[in-house]
This record gives sequence, structure tokens and C-alpha cells, in this order.
Amino acid sequence: MISAKVRGAALCAVFLLVAACGGGPGAAEPTSPGTGTAPETGSPAAEGDVMTSDNVKLVANLPRTAPLNNEMDWNTDLAFQGDYAFVGNFGGFSIYDISDPTAPKTVSQVACPAQQNDISVYGDLLILSVDQPRSDETCASTETRAWEGLRIFDISDKKNPQYVSAVRTDCGSHTHTMVPKGETLYVYVSSPGPEPDSTTCPEPHEVIQVVKIPTDDPKSAAIVSKPDIFPEQQRGAAGCHDITAYPEKNLAAAACFGDGVLLDISDPVQPKVLQQIRDEANFQIWHSATFNNDATKVVFGDELGGGSLPTCDSHTPQTKGANAIYDIVDGKLERRGYFKMPRQQQKNENCVAHNGSLIPVPGKDVMVQAWYQGGVSIWDFTDSSAPREIGYFERGPFEEDGVAGSWSAYYYNGYIYSSDIRKGLDVISIDDPLTDPAKKVKMKDFNVQTQQSY
Repeated sequence: MISAKVRGAALCAVFLLVAACGGGPGAAEPTSPGTGTAPETGSPAAEGDVMTSDNVKLVANLPRTAPLNNEMDWNTDLAFQGDYAFVGNFGGFSIYDISDPTAPKTVSQVACPAQQNDISVYGDLLILSVDQPRSDETCASTETRAWEGLRIFDISDKKNPQYVSAVRTDCGSHTHTMVPKGETLYVYVSSPGPEPDSTTCPEPHEVIQVVKIPTDDPKSAAIVSKPDIFPEQQRGAAGCHDITAYPEKNLAAAACFGDGVLLDISDPVQPKVLQQIRDEANFQIWHSATFNNDATKVVFGDELGGGSLPTCDSHTPQTKGANAIYDIVDGKLERRGYFKMPRQQQKNENCVAHNGSLIPVPGKDVMVQAWYQGGVSIWDFTDSSAPREIGYFERGPFEEDGVAGSWSAYYYNGYIYSSDIRKGLDVISIDDPLTDPAKKVKMKDFNVQTQQSY
């Protein structure tokens, strides 16, 4: 999701019409094969109704509650550790007990407002991304243009998380990615920018920033490098939206606002560019990236319109607001096809490709993904040129106007967890011969932007 504080002349404003950003009627037709299944036209659901494929079931929903249920307290990203799920929220974050996934329970909630509170956990540390100028780094801050960056919490006591420290970063932190190295945790900070006349986002804006967090002394966390991953690019860089690291493979894939970048992270402080790619005909905002398990493929997502527009309709081509599937051949990315959720949404339903993860099926490439009000799609890209949806979950249109739906949908230890912006935490099961082997895979923790093999 691009916040209301979109920065950089290279970006379209969130609330512009799709046509103005390269989509909508009259937009370019698909330019490559492998566009997935054509949209289906069905009877629209009533407000709040749940629709699923036959192999998918909603098993639990935990609504947002005070103090994180105000109008702009949107649920955002998810992380997992043991029997706990951690959910970011514009108002702070929540910790849930998911030892029984069919009956999740609230353990604690921390009020710490800021957009967008992207979240990750490592050991006893929890990290939040703050992409909104605040008066200071504390949870008592107000909306003034003085500070933004990373906040760090101690979660050794899940019932009573404690604020530890913060790191100011230029242009804040829209998202972040952990790269562990021994006793040190490196964090890649992604943020749009620069912003003219800003005290928190001045020119020049390096594309990413690397924060070093000693796990035995998190109060000493600090920026250690600002690598420019577009050294030969002449135009003004607008920053990156998201980076997915695969430390076991010494690789990372950066989804930047106009580009996709494949990186060598053997030295996490100084990542090296292996390849930079563009898709000007189809991609507007390179939003996120996912490697397959053996790191021979990368799925890049395009967040056409910034997440606020209804791009899952008959007027928007299947290659826009979609996923592009790239094979890695001799160390280089080669595009094979596109996938877009195949069910048409109504004109009042914001819908576009958003956060997802692999479902750990040995020998197959299967992914679950959030599509805002398009719901949750489960799809198979084992054949990169012919991806197909195999299951779905979605609700009818949100009762009021505005952004709603699934922000993140991830598979963890037998279930799909969906962070719904308005409706809270959904727990979803899938029973299908293709995905059933994933139920045997057990993870101790899971931060989606830091991939680990299964």
C-alpha cells in the first residue's frame, strides 16, 4: 500500500484515475504470453458475505478491538514466531496466540501510531516501519514533520512488549527486510523519496539504507550504509517499495517504484546489483517480490494505483496490477508470464496484487496472495508460462467507501492467515491434493520478506 504521503515525481498519486497511471480504458494490451485465467463474471456478493472455492474454508476471524479499531487503524502486515502471530496496524501492533488456529486469542496490543507499521520479529525483537513524519520516535509522538524510521521493541514478554529504541532513516521506512548474520541483524530499509522541502526526506535520497542491530545491544542500532543500487541510472531514483532477501542463497529481489532489481547480498552491508529490469508497458509500481523455494524464479507484483483503485475489472488488462513471473537463467531474470486474480470485482472494490507467500509444497511452486477487496488467491506457478488459480477466499464489498480487504495473506504451519484492513485477522484452511503436503512442513518462525527454504 502506498500511503497518502506518496513521494517522488516518478510516482502517480494514489487517488488519480487508473487511466492517468497507465491503466483503465484505452490502456496497452498485454504484451507477453502467460496471462493466467480470464476474469470470471459471477453474481456479486452482498456486503460482508464470504465466498470461497470448494477447497477453501474460513475457520476463524478475530475482529480489530480497542485501542486499535479506530477509523484509520488499518491492519497491515504479518509475522510469525512459534505459536504467535504479530499483526501491524496504523495504530500500533497486536500479538495473537495461534496455538489453536481455529480459535486465535489476543495476547497483547500496543498503541503506537504511525503509517504503516510494517512488522517483523527476530528472537526477542520486534521491528516496526514508520513511514509518516512524527514529532519524535516514541509511541506518544504526534503528527509533525520531525522524525520517521524504525522502532524496536522487546517482546520477550509477549503480554507486555517494551519499547527499546529507534533509528531515524531518511524518508522513513515504508517497509523493511531482515538479513541475519551471526549475532548481528541487518535490516534493509525501503522508502519512497525524496520530498522537496522536507526535513525528514531531503535530497539526495539513497535508494535503500542498511541498519545494523546488534541483537545483544539493540539500543545501539544505527545506519551502517546507504547503497545506491541504481548507480548508472540517470533519472532521479524514487526509492524501493519492498525487498525480499533469501540469505541462504545470498540473493535479494528489490521491488522499486519503477524497476525490479536482482541483488547479491553475500556482503549484506554492500549488496551488489546483478540485474535491473523494467516493464514500462505493464508495471506501474514494482511492489513486492517472492522467490520460489530453490531460487530459480522470482514473482514481482505490480500495485497499480497504489492499492486504492478497482483494477480487477474488465477495463484493466490482465498484465496490469498483476504478477510477473521471471525464471532465473544463468543468473539473469527472464520473464515467462503474468498472473492476475481471475474474478472480476465491483467498481467500489479496491483490488490489486499485494502481499503473499509461498505455500511450502515440495517440488511445486504455489503461492497465496492478498488482493485487498479481491480477497485471497491461491495459485500455482510451477509452469511459469501458465499460472493458474487453485482456490480463493473473498468477501463482498466493504460496507462503506474506502480502502478495505486483505493486506497480507501468508501460509504458516498448516493455515493461511490474512490480515484484513477492516475486518481483523482471518484464519483460512485449504484442503487440496496439491497443497496438502505443505501441512507436514513446520516452521519455528516466519518473516515473509526474509525467505527460508523448506
